[in-house]
Amino acid sequence: MDYQFKAGSIPLLVSMPHVGTEIPDDVLAAMTPAAVDKQDTDWHLVRLYDFLGEMGASVLSARWSRYVIDLNRPPENTNLYPGQDTTGLCPVDTFHREPLYRDGQAPDQAEVQRRLAAYWQPYHQQLRAELDRLLALHGRVALWDAHSIASVVPRFFEGKLPDLNFGTADGHSCAAGMSDAVVAHARAQQQFSIAVNGRFKGGHITRFYGQPEKGVHAIQLEMCQSTYMDEDAPYGYRADRAAQVQPLLRDMLHTAASWVRA
Repeated sequence: MDYQFKAGSIPLLVSMPHVGTEIPDDVLAAMTPAAVDKQDTDWHLVRLYDFLGEMGASVLSARWSRYVIDLNRPPENTNLYPGQDTTGLCPVDTFHREPLYRDGQAPDQAEVQRRLAAYWQPYHQQLRAELDRLLALHGRVALWDAHSIASVVPRFFEGKLPDLNFGTADGHSCAAGMSDAVVAHARAQQQFSIAVNGRFKGGHITRFYGQPEKGVHAIQLEMCQSTYMDEDAPYGYRADRAAQVQPLLRDMLHTAASWVRA
C-alpha cells in the first residue's frame, strides 16, 4: 500500500501527509546523501497522536517521503504562498537548500506526472473516499491535517516559529465556530505559544478539501518539533515532552469531532 489507513466511527479524519520515510529504489538512485537523512519529515506524528484509535477517529498517513512527492501540494504545483519561498510538488532541495538530486538527475515533467499517478493519487483517492463515507454517515466531518516542522527554518520564517500554528485558509476551510472552539483550548493554556493563520495557513489538503458549505470542516496544525522530540539527528522522540502536549491535542480533537456532531 502507498499509505496507512484505519477507518474510524466518529466524524473525524486525521491526515498525516508528511510522515512517510520510504523512498523507492529507482528514485533514491538519482538522489544525493542529503535525501537519505530525510530531515524534513514530520517525525513521530503517528506516535504523538496514538490516542486517535481509542477516540474512534479515522487516520490516514503517508508511506512515501515528501522528497518523493509532496502530498500537501496541488497537482499543478502552484505556489500556496505567492511571493514566499517554498518547496515544490517534487522537491529538488531540502528546507536548508541542500540539493536532493545529483547533477542532471532532477525529475522532469514526465517523471513528475508518473509520481503523481503512482504516489500522490492513491493518498488523495483514499482521503476523498473516507470523507465521503463519513459525510454519508454523519452529515458533517472534521478534517484535521497534522504536521510538524523544525522550530527554526530561516528559509521560511524569521526567528522561532510559535509552538502551535493553526491554519484554516484565512477562515475559508472551516466554520468559525469550529476553529474558535478548537483554538480556545490552546488559548486557555500558557505553556505553548500559538498562531492562527500566520506563516502557515493550511496547505493543499486543508484548502482543497475544506468546504464547510458541503459539510467538511478542515483545519491544519503545524507544530514545532521541539514540543515533542529532538530536532537534531537522529530525531529522537521525547516522551517527556510529548506527554505535555498530548492532553491538549486530545482535547482539541475531541472538540472538533463534537462540534461537527452538534
